[in-house]
Amino acid sequence: MHKAGRRGLAGVALAMALFLFFESHSFANPPQAPKSDREAIAAVLNAQESAWNRGDVDAFLVGYWHSPELTFSGSSGVARGWDGVLARYKKNYPDKAAMGHLDFSDLEFRFLEPDAALVLGHWHLKRENDDLGGVFSLVWRRFPDGWKIIHDHTSIVQEKAH
Repeated sequence: MHKAGRRGLAGVALAMALFLFFESHSFANPPQAPKSDREAIAAVLNAQESAWNRGDVDAFLVGYWHSPELTFSGSSGVARGWDGVLARYKKNYPDKAAMGHLDFSDLEFRFLEPDAALVLGHWHLKRENDDLGGVFSLVWRRFPDGWKIIHDHTSIVQEKAH
């Protein structure tokens, strides 16, 4: 075979290799997590709801990464580290009445890789004198002891007047 024919076959082989690489590593679609990972994260969120509704901030924080690298972004800025996030929660929610009754809803799971996920959702807090609600985005990481929140961005969404 002459040179031009070999270059043509090499080009076809390269194109096929690239096609197979991108087809098997679908960058457009993040990996789908097993149902057990979704269930494990949902179980952490359910435990957080229960702890909150008992008025137990310390138990609520069990779902967070116990690290100085944990971050929480909200309307009052960024809290850094597990101790900083705990202090923020205890300052803003000093007792069970201030905590009210918490519900999470409309959860969307996006697994970024086998040990990392993004969970979007809504939260609603019903208290004796008011109701608050909003949205959150939680970045999760799987650790040997389970899934933990490594970053929380929570925002209040004001209800629109009709």
